[in-house]
Amino acid sequence: MHDAQTIDGLELKFNSLIGDLDERGRRRWAATEALALGYGGITAVSIATGLSHGTIRNGIKELDSDNPLPSGRQRRTGGGRKPLEDTQTDLRDAIDQLVEPTERGDPQSPLRWTCKSLSNLQRELVLQGYHVGRTKISKILHALGYSLQGNRKTREGTDHPDRNAQFEHIARRVRACQRAGRPAVSVDTKKKETLGKKANIGKEYRPKGEPLEVDTHDFPDKELGKAIPYGVYDIDSNEAWVSVGISRDTGEFAVEAIRRWWRQMGKKRYKFPKRLLITADSGGSNGHRNRLWKYELQRLADETGMTIEVCHYPPGTSKWNKIEHRLFCHITRNWRGVPLESHRVVVSLVSSTRTEKGLAVHCRLDENQYLKGRKIRDAEMNAIKLKRNAFHGDWNYQIAPRKN
Repeated sequence: MHDAQTIDGLELKFNSLIGDLDERGRRRWAATEALALGYGGITAVSIATGLSHGTIRNGIKELDSDNPLPSGRQRRTGGGRKPLEDTQTDLRDAIDQLVEPTERGDPQSPLRWTCKSLSNLQRELVLQGYHVGRTKISKILHALGYSLQGNRKTREGTDHPDRNAQFEHIARRVRACQRAGRPAVSVDTKKKETLGKKANIGKEYRPKGEPLEVDTHDFPDKELGKAIPYGVYDIDSNEAWVSVGISRDTGEFAVEAIRRWWRQMGKKRYKFPKRLLITADSGGSNGHRNRLWKYELQRLADETGMTIEVCHYPPGTSKWNKIEHRLFCHITRNWRGVPLESHRVVVSLVSSTRTEKGLAVHCRLDENQYLKGRKIRDAEMNAIKLKRNAFHGDWNYQIAPRKN
């Protein structure tokens, strides 16, 4: 056995060279030193360098070999630990079955309804008798073409065969209004908001360590109620009106918002127009099958003397409605991280919404109470001066004013 001084000397030399040696170089250097020390040299070098006895012996065999390794190779072909896929030949298939059971024909997979994290995958594979770590599972997943991904909102249901034709029809009607200097508006109801000290998605700057405290739950407060924003976006002028309702989102409430836009903004901008174009979704309070919506539009036409033309977007295409990406998204960004504690707060935040492209938003509270389930009789529907367009009259129609 060699003394401590010899071992310390070996350790000092190894540490000074290790940065310049690859795997093969370390093995061969250790073998050379062990041979130079003679009896006990392998043990001394192993203690000094941390290399195993087997590694040093392999280095000695390489030095004595008549068939040295080619330049650039660290080991002989087939050397080193075999990949787990070689010793557990069906490991890749087992991982594939766990990650996408419905795609691989195994709807009864144990992880069919479980988060497919590396830990869960490893746990299930061990139960199946495999010996594998999370790092290896991650490498196999990447080799199989998997990656961490979130959800993407793209599915809209079955496309209507006339979807694109309706888009083109709406675009033509809007351009015609703009050329003639007539008003064209996009309308819709924004998501209802629960009022109170509720958490609101997003962040805003505050003193460090002093986050705004909000309720731990989002249960509605019966006293505070909800805010129902209904928007009317003037496509040509980039201006908008928002009525914040306190009761229900009905066809009467929707038309009242349009009426307030006309009285407060539209009448000032457009001098005595004969027509008003409204683009809207196909469902909700302004849906194309909503009788109350059409009945109230008739009342508005009678009051203003304008023929009201309506073009509905096909079902499942609401995100193409101009108001969604020209108004509502900016309102949401403006009140991010701010609890909507009252109707007054909602009105203030909506009114202060601005963009670099000059969007101006006017907002008022609508304190009227609107009845749910109000029915329009057949006789009242028949009295509406409704004319359907030759192309999809259910989506495209106009309501003319009735003469007194």
